[in-house]
Amino acid sequence: MNKRAFLRAAAGAAALPLAARAGAAPAPAVGPVVLTVSGGITHSNRGPLDPALDQLMHKQGLAFARARTFTFAELAALPAVEIRPTLEYDARPHALRGPAFDRVLEAAGAPVADDAPLVLAAFDGYRVELKRADARELGFIVATHIDGAPLSLGGLGPLWAVFDADRIPALAAKPLNERFAACPWGLYSIHLPDSATPSVG
Repeated sequence: MNKRAFLRAAAGAAALPLAARAGAAPAPAVGPVVLTVSGGITHSNRGPLDPALDQLMHKQGLAFARARTFTFAELAALPAVEIRPTLEYDARPHALRGPAFDRVLEAAGAPVADDAPLVLAAFDGYRVELKRADARELGFIVATHIDGAPLSLGGLGPLWAVFDADRIPALAAKPLNERFAACPWGLYSIHLPDSATPSVG
C-alpha cells in the first residue's frame, strides 16, 4: 500500500466512530422547538431541564434529565394520519392531520409497554395523564394542521393531542362538550416519568 492510500484508509477508519456516534442520537433541533418529549426515553437530543431558561416547563413543575425535541417541520415531515371529528367549538367536522402518537413516541425512544405512563401538558397548564395503551386505543394523533392549514398559536395549536371521538362509541354517546377532555390543545410537552426523573407535580 502506498503512503497516500494508507493515509486515506487511516482517515476513513478514524472517521467511523464519529459517524457511528452521529447516527446514534438525533441532532439538536434546528429551528424553534414546538414539542418536548422528556423523561424515560432513549433517543434524546438535549440534556436536563434548565430552571433558568426553560421557564414554562419549570413553572409547570416539569423536571427531566433528557429529552427529545421536535420542530414543527420535523413533526410535519413524519407520516401523517388524517381524522375528521366533530369539534365542540362549532359543532362541525374538521379535517385534522398529523403524526400518530406512537410514531412520535417511537422517534423519541419511548417505552413500548402498554402501561408506560404519559403526561401531556399544554401551554395554559392543562394536563392529561394516561397510559400508552390508552393513547393507542383512542387513536391519538399530534395534529399539526386543521382543514389543510397549520394550527396556529393563539388558536388550537401549534399542536393538538386529539382523536376522532365520532369513531369511539363510548365518547360519541357523550355530549359534544364532554368528548375531548383528554385532548389538550396547545400541546408542548409529553413526559414519561421514570425512576431517574421526577414526575410532573
